[in-house]
Amino acid sequence: MKRLLALALLLVSLLAARSAAAAPPQSYFYPFVNPYEATVMELPKQFEVRLPEQVPVEEFVVRPFPKRDIPEVFWYEKGLPCSLVYQDRKAPLVFLVAGSGSRFDVPRMLKLQKVLYQAGFHVISITSPTHMDFVVNAASGLPGIASEDARDLYRVMELAYQKVRHRVDVSDFLLAGYSLGGFDAAFVARQDDQEHRFNFKRVLMINPPVCLYDSVSALDRLLVENVPGGMDNFDNWFRGVFSETMHLAESWGPGGLSGESMYRTYKRMQPSESNLAALIGLTARMNAADMIFTADVMNGGGYIVPKNVRLTSTTSLTRYAIVAYKTSFADYFDQWLFPHYQKQEPGLTREALLQRESLRGMEAYLKSSKKFGLIHNEDDIILVPGDIEYLQRVFGDRAWIFPSGGHMGNMFQPDVASAITGFLKGKEE
Repeated sequence: MKRLLALALLLVSLLAARSAAAAPPQSYFYPFVNPYEATVMELPKQFEVRLPEQVPVEEFVVRPFPKRDIPEVFWYEKGLPCSLVYQDRKAPLVFLVAGSGSRFDVPRMLKLQKVLYQAGFHVISITSPTHMDFVVNAASGLPGIASEDARDLYRVMELAYQKVRHRVDVSDFLLAGYSLGGFDAAFVARQDDQEHRFNFKRVLMINPPVCLYDSVSALDRLLVENVPGGMDNFDNWFRGVFSETMHLAESWGPGGLSGESMYRTYKRMQPSESNLAALIGLTARMNAADMIFTADVMNGGGYIVPKNVRLTSTTSLTRYAIVAYKTSFADYFDQWLFPHYQKQEPGLTREALLQRESLRGMEAYLKSSKKFGLIHNEDDIILVPGDIEYLQRVFGDRAWIFPSGGHMGNMFQPDVASAITGFLKGKEE
């Protein structure tokens, strides 16, 4: 009897730990079960939250370093563009940070703006610190170290708010981001707790990595392990993918790329799981390549581009692109980023830097501050084994963990959108 009672108590405690995160609604439905499909495919309209067609938006530019000498190859860079979506009344203002390699105006950001506007928020949208626009105009050093990126983001947020403060009546400041932007939000919030420029009331992290290095490495393995014929066949495979994509783009017609057109195209193509995985890995590799090339040029070259090579608006960049696309984020970290910081901090180890620049390195802070909330998916492909359980322990009932959705694929599913706006409003969903 005592053994049965002990077993029952153990089961109850395990179930309680499992349900510590806020449970998704019983009605939750997501049409893609495969996590790669869930990541790649946009939701068909019938499964998506209803959003307004238009919202009042104003684009503007900030210049954190107005006297910066920008290399000629980036002749088109004239400052860092941002946008404001505004209410006609007093309301909370959400700073929204884009995901890895994304601008402030990518389709996902525009939709998320509408979700937040519809819920009654002002929104200032900020480009990812890993996008070339940010690296050229707003980065103070090498991108990819979260605490440094956070300082740059915080500077941009201050300038952005000063630029539009005459336009909006703000009751509170909030912070949100998805993917790498959600990861960055934690570090920006910590920066704000030191400087108190905004005193963020709530901070929402949507599908963040636990450790950026681990997540980018996981995405890179999707490419390396799934290119038919291996990476020696990368060039041929990439040309084939590009050709097929262009062919399909022509067949989409006047409506262009949309959730429904992608859904129909996917049903016709039936690509293999390995091809989907490779395409996801390719996207991550291309984002990293743009960041690494831009950072190299902005810091005088020597990694991708030889030192003292002058790149102009007419210089062919093909050979540099080939090198960059074959350079992983792990290569960049191990060969350039870590040695750079080790020079600044003699005795710093690789493991110590990775720990410090991960959510695990700020675990006590995330646990103790009730202003943090988390939205994630159990099948998110950027997470490594143990990450979901770790996030559940850290965030407890401030975490909404959905059973499916891949990496951000379900962001505009009604229950997920409701969890986003519900947390930022400060109410339980």
